[in-house]
Amino acid sequence: MIDTTRRDLIAALGAVAALPTGRLLAATTGGEGQPFSWDTLKAHAATLARQPWKAPPPAAAGVDKVDYDALNAIQYKPSATQLTGPGGGVRFFPITHFQPTPVAIFIVDGNVARPFRYSPALFDMPAASPLAALGPRGGLSGFRAMNAAGTSDWLAFAGASYFRSSGALDQYGLSARGLAIDPGGPGAEEFPAFTSFWLGRGDDGALLVDALLEGPSVVGAYRFTNRKTAAGVIQDVEVSLHLRKDIARLGIAPLTSMFWYDQADRARATDWRPEIHDSDGLLILNGKGERLWRPLSNPAAATANSFADRSPKGFGLLQRDRNHDHYQDDGVFYEKRPTLWVEPKGDWGAGAVTLVELPTGDETNDNIVAFWVPAAPARAGMHYDIAYRLRWIATEPLPQGPARVVDVWRGAGGRPGQPVDPHATKLVVDFAGDALMGLGRSSGVVPDLTVARGKADNVAAYPVVGQADRWRLMIDITPAGSDPVDVRCALRHGTTPVTEICLTQIVGK
Repeated sequence: MIDTTRRDLIAALGAVAALPTGRLLAATTGGEGQPFSWDTLKAHAATLARQPWKAPPPAAAGVDKVDYDALNAIQYKPSATQLTGPGGGVRFFPITHFQPTPVAIFIVDGNVARPFRYSPALFDMPAASPLAALGPRGGLSGFRAMNAAGTSDWLAFAGASYFRSSGALDQYGLSARGLAIDPGGPGAEEFPAFTSFWLGRGDDGALLVDALLEGPSVVGAYRFTNRKTAAGVIQDVEVSLHLRKDIARLGIAPLTSMFWYDQADRARATDWRPEIHDSDGLLILNGKGERLWRPLSNPAAATANSFADRSPKGFGLLQRDRNHDHYQDDGVFYEKRPTLWVEPKGDWGAGAVTLVELPTGDETNDNIVAFWVPAAPARAGMHYDIAYRLRWIATEPLPQGPARVVDVWRGAGGRPGQPVDPHATKLVVDFAGDALMGLGRSSGVVPDLTVARGKADNVAAYPVVGQADRWRLMIDITPAGSDPVDVRCALRHGTTPVTEICLTQIVGK
């Protein structure tokens, strides 16, 4: 059966709703090869950017009947696997109700690309399948990279510019995208799409994926060098991007995830499970070398927060909590969801890591987006050459250093045994790590605290009893008005920081 999961459907629905557009690069007929190289694709993207965008043709009649149930009765034939080798091969997804726009696929051998054409014979399916009824009018919507045994996949591209990996623990979770255009406003979001793919092998066996991105506002050439390692999946990404139009918010290296609730906000939960999220925090290693941790939230209304920086060293959405007991889900295993870390290559200059959080009432909606926005306005005619590495991992992306934020709670403000302060929220942050080992109440560890648009009372920091490397910071936060309170907190030993910086917001009651 084709592995259809919540993330496949969400990515596909996003593509359908936004009607991403594309123009397929002309393929040679009769299976004849055509010269191909990365430089050729970049030049082609530059040429297309000077031409008007053309919408794709209408979806094939009947593709709407290839729904979830029909898709799960369809199986790609193992014998049709392409680019097979010791590390596995590549299989393909058909067009469906969720992903009705075909993409062009080319198989590259050396410097020659040959079109890989859709045929119903690629799939085993019931005779009454709506995909069978499409006949040759069907098409391919994406592909996935299989493991060596051919039993599961570790990388998939399907829907608009979405792609994802199962990481080190063989469990899909969050997704990445080629580009984000105006996520979270100010205008309607645009979803450019990968319209053509060229698949091949590098000299070391890496899976090479070249892709053409098209949309009303952009054209881009992308090269993904994909390697499956014991530590996770590594993707080296090169991008040559051309703007057809001005873009208010250009999102580079966008990451998309889901956060419904955790231990800090059980009031949002209607489910019995203690926590439900694919990611629990945004980690930033900024140009100054500071480690910033922003716990994710499920807001009452859409919010966007930007963290200004210059020459960022990395950012990512992490699933830091790996304790199964905190989720109690033995079906989709949230504790195994991958962390996705972005490492810029070269100097990205001035800009901001931006976090968009949207409200959700269940676990089927991707409501979290994180991405880099260059400081300079994105104007029509501009060209960007960008490179970065993506790491889909199960461990921390940075080596041990300052103690990490391991838990955040919120509750009623006030002192124990005293009346509750109806206007205050108690914020409790736990830090843990080797940097706190051996430090006690008399060691000179003090809070490093900044509160904007509010005031802090009853501030206390102390080691957690029975845990040598764990400290707790407690603060009562009272908003000064109706705007959210921005809190920046950490611990230092004298003048030396010993923890990450925790960034969070408190909304007035």
